[in-house]
Amino acid sequence: MPTTALTRPATTATAATAAATTVTTEPPRPALPSVHVRALITWLAVYPAITLVQVLLGPSLAGLAVPLRVLVLTGLVVPAVVYLFVPALLKARAALLRR
Repeated sequence: MPTTALTRPATTATAATAAATTVTTEPPRPALPSVHVRALITWLAVYPAITLVQVLLGPSLAGLAVPLRVLVLTGLVVPAVVYLFVPALLKARAALLRR
């Protein structure tokens, strides 16, 4: 059984579009920090976040069982750390390295 390849003939417009899209340049991306720096940045974000939530909500969560307290604490801290604190610390680190 013969196989047929679906190809579209090249046109000058297609070639010009391809050439135009390959010419764009992007600024160089900064190198990713080492695993040790990432661990430090994560700790710098997690420790204050856990401490703050514990200070603010600790008394009101004291009546809950430990697994429920941890569930509430991690439910608040993990998204804040992942979406707010670590990206902010990475941006601050990049700004310091650019100096």
